[in-house]
Amino acid sequence: MNEESVGIVETKTLEIEGEIKLDSGKTLNNVTVAYETYGELNKEKSNAILICHALTGDAHAAGWHKGAKKPGWWEIVIGPGKAIDTEKYFVICSNVLGGCKGTTGPSSINPETNKEYGLEFPVITIKDMVKVQKKLVESFNINQLYAVIGGSMGGMQVLQWMVSYPKMMKKAMPIATAAMSYPQQIAFNAVGRQSIFSDPNWNAGNYYETGEIPRNGLSLARMIAHITYLSDESMDIKFGRGLQDKDEISYDFTVDFQVESYLKYQGESFVKRFDANSYLYITKAVDLFDLSVTNSLIDGFKDVECKVEVLSVDSDWLYPTEQSTEIVTALNANDVEVSFSEIKSNYGHDAFLLEKGQLNFILSKFLSDNIVEDIMMEEVVTIRENADVQDAAKLMLDKHVTHIPVVTDDYKLIGIVTSWDLSKSIATNSNHLKDIMTTTVKYCHGNDSIEDIARQMRKFDISCLPVVNDDMKVLGLITIDQISNLLS
Repeated sequence: MNEESVGIVETKTLEIEGEIKLDSGKTLNNVTVAYETYGELNKEKSNAILICHALTGDAHAAGWHKGAKKPGWWEIVIGPGKAIDTEKYFVICSNVLGGCKGTTGPSSINPETNKEYGLEFPVITIKDMVKVQKKLVESFNINQLYAVIGGSMGGMQVLQWMVSYPKMMKKAMPIATAAMSYPQQIAFNAVGRQSIFSDPNWNAGNYYETGEIPRNGLSLARMIAHITYLSDESMDIKFGRGLQDKDEISYDFTVDFQVESYLKYQGESFVKRFDANSYLYITKAVDLFDLSVTNSLIDGFKDVECKVEVLSVDSDWLYPTEQSTEIVTALNANDVEVSFSEIKSNYGHDAFLLEKGQLNFILSKFLSDNIVEDIMMEEVVTIRENADVQDAAKLMLDKHVTHIPVVTDDYKLIGIVTSWDLSKSIATNSNHLKDIMTTTVKYCHGNDSIEDIARQMRKFDISCLPVVNDDMKVLGLITIDQISNLLS
């Protein structure tokens, strides 16, 4: 374990009470969600980042479990001083609905039968997964995430968050993904599922009671999928036509080549950590994913509000760059603030898990390239000019604020009243707000840079600024504490 790690971590669970209604029309009761968190949630609850895992990932994104031989699957970017800095952000990662790493899935016990669900588990979608994640986020009393980030199937979850809950995040980064599953992607998943179905031990999904898991079928499914995660160049560099533990071709059907041995190892090790039925359900959810509306991705993204960075890998043939640029084009058509980057790598699709330098650079720039609207408080307490001092004092006490913008009936900024102004009212024996409020108020706009505003606040010794639009309507507030927390 190195000093840049979050250290020893534990997976926790949340029991969601009541029903979760699924896209299929069916419901799940009392869903359990497995999750991990890193860092601390600030008092404004504005520094939370949700990480979404890929197809066979889990909640263990960073740090170390006791006795483990390797850290979480995204240790390269999550931790103190890294792009997703746990000294600055509160990071959440959960196992998806349908998984087998602590969240309710087909291997979980069905409360109605006291046996594993098996195929009685309902078919789920990416939207269902995100719905459960939202319940987890809300359990922390977080109204808005600072960012949602994920790659591959995790990127699909990010896109679904943008569409389903457009006000729930300030930033989003979908990585090495697509806005819908294309025929070739569906085809690979279908072949993987067929390999599980054809294993005699699968037993129509009821293998839990027999103790004989569909080992061969699941192993083959993983081998097929793993080929799509690599590039031709990476396989050539890694294996070439090298032989495995022999000096010459055997001329039989034993393993001759290193690449054969590698895929066999990947399949066998996967069986030890993953449930075959979960593989069926999760790959089906990926196949069903399609954010277009009436065959239009532009219509599908019409409600997106957050700032977006789309990231692809130049050697990824599972989710090629063209599918990322389709996302960018549709977002641009909706006037969404979107940027695009491409990782240069010979790793193929897996580059989003491996390219430490490029990932940290791109993520750091996206997360720290802040403007005022990225961190401002949007739920603003305001007061009218004709109010009295007692009204302002009561508002400050009830809402635990020290600055209240004074606005017209249509929310245009005309002044500000502070706790200092209330003290002044006692000294001057004034009861009317208009007599004590500051009318030459400093303000800023949502697209102003954080650095510029920080300099302005230091220059004028201001601890809080109203954020207004071009019509002077109040949109939010930004405080020196928020800026200090961010820039530190």
